[in-house]
Amino acid sequence: MNILVLGSGGREHTFAWKMAQSSRCGNLFVAPGNSGTQAIATNLNISVTDFDAIKKAVIQNNIELVVVGPEDPLVQGIHDFFLEDEALKNISVIGPQKAAAELEGSKEFAKEFMMRHNIPTAAYASFTKDNVEEGYTFLETLNAPYVLKADGLAAGKGVLILNDLSEAKAELKSMLVDAKFGDASAKVVIEEFLDGIELSCFVLTDGKDYKILPTAKDYKRIGEGDTGLNTGGMGAISPVPFATKAFLDKIENEVVKPTVEGLKKDNLPYVGFIFIGLIKVGDEPKVIEYNVRMGDPETEVVLPRLKTDLVEIFQAMANQTLSKISIAIDERAATTIMLVSGGYPEAYEKGKVIKGLDSVKDSIVFHAGAKYQEGQVVTFGGRVMAITSFGKTYKEAIKKSYQSIENLSFDKMYYRKDIGFDL
Repeated sequence: MNILVLGSGGREHTFAWKMAQSSRCGNLFVAPGNSGTQAIATNLNISVTDFDAIKKAVIQNNIELVVVGPEDPLVQGIHDFFLEDEALKNISVIGPQKAAAELEGSKEFAKEFMMRHNIPTAAYASFTKDNVEEGYTFLETLNAPYVLKADGLAAGKGVLILNDLSEAKAELKSMLVDAKFGDASAKVVIEEFLDGIELSCFVLTDGKDYKILPTAKDYKRIGEGDTGLNTGGMGAISPVPFATKAFLDKIENEVVKPTVEGLKKDNLPYVGFIFIGLIKVGDEPKVIEYNVRMGDPETEVVLPRLKTDLVEIFQAMANQTLSKISIAIDERAATTIMLVSGGYPEAYEKGKVIKGLDSVKDSIVFHAGAKYQEGQVVTFGGRVMAITSFGKTYKEAIKKSYQSIENLSFDKMYYRKDIGFDL
């Protein structure tokens, strides 16, 4: 079958790389794609939110399956757009419909969903600029640190964790009154701070049944020791060493099952990935957030461990026959290290030539913010490449990724040298 992947990051290169291995995969297209996808698929210069252009490409290229990588088109309702169009309604789309995508589109919606279905999470309240004074009062009832979350999509940067009450109040005003994150922070959710260690759980659902993929842990801060600004992710590890069988059972029974059942009860149509951001507090899992797609860079460690044909899985999800598929996972650990542009996540330069790609033998290089320019691969984004390796243990896999990175270079290249430091 002909397949279209929407997106341009490391996640989408990983999807394309995995699906290209399937005998069920015919012509593979990625829109807009990057230099990595260009080597294994046909890139289409189309924005992920230009639904009319996507429709045209789908019809022209006889696409039968669309895999949606990022959250924006899902929150804007691309799945609904297909279902409501006579020419597109029979094409399979992997990604929830708009009503269900609100789990990521609105922090408040997600919190209300969790409360309704008794899914463990932090206590919270939400505020707008009209009741910002009440927000200050609520902050005074909490102990530091204070967690402020922009309600809408802010490209992974809309969460602030602050230790000082007056600074928290000032930031709340900045978000609500001064629109620090634009429309995304027209409403702000304030949460109690949960102290523990984070991990991510990935669930596939066809709307009826579910399958759980391997856990992963990513590293969001730019600086070593988890310091500095939040990024889209600087590296990831799968499986998570501290996630014991007993703890994974708790996640399934207390979080995954009530989430999937809750979607059904609330009539939220969902065919796709549920990414559950968790924190282990003592021995208890609590939900920090939902995402309605795979994480990045977690995809770069989760999908390489998947032994089952990914196209076959997607077909089963689209046909609501997921319960008939058994998912096989590579026992080895996988790790990925992100190479980023100097200055990221703030201002950075583009167009730096990336050298040494042909020298990497023991790792898989997933391209993210990179593109071909005059026959060379150059930097085009903040997070440039993810270097993924396997090992018997995560330590062995990390060592391989770092050894592979020694072959790679571009001007002002930066990466964290301590991924896995806290395990």
